[in-house]
Amino acid sequence: MHTLSNVEFMLLQMIAEYRQASGYDIMKLVEQRGYKEWANIGTTSIYVGLKKLSDKGWISPETADEKSGKGPTPTRFVLTEEGIRKLRNEILDSLSSTRERDNRFDLGLAALPHIGKEEAVIALRKRLDFLGQASIKVSQKYESQGGASLPLNVRALFLHPFSLIESEQAFVSRLIHELLEEA
Repeated sequence: MHTLSNVEFMLLQMIAEYRQASGYDIMKLVEQRGYKEWANIGTTSIYVGLKKLSDKGWISPETADEKSGKGPTPTRFVLTEEGIRKLRNEILDSLSSTRERDNRFDLGLAALPHIGKEEAVIALRKRLDFLGQASIKVSQKYESQGGASLPLNVRALFLHPFSLIESEQAFVSRLIHELLEEA
């Protein structure tokens, strides 16, 4: 089991990327990169995650010397040595072993015998429409951020969902075909 939640993992990555970042900096980057849509990350989870990472000793708060604007001076966070090690280990673990999937869809597949084939085909065609719309949204976000000119790590955040959506579309199309052949 992972000792870092997905939000904490993402926060460590962003702080490492910025070298130091405030909660506000992170919120802007989450919005800009579209993390809200696919990672289910909101303002509250960002600040709760920063607190947890600080409590674990993986990030350290630093208050800026100079103030900009009317609000309070933002607290910026930096990775500690332990945080750098944790991030590195989590990256290696996630790239080598993590396998996430939509468990709800799998439950629906397991329950196919409980509905008619025609109903299943209609529902699966709706899924194809949904996947097509998801692909368009990812494509628009990708292009608005700079497309092929983005750094590889950012491009990969878009290219991976494209690949998953294409694979899912192919799977659903094959399943529809098989259901129609059985009917």
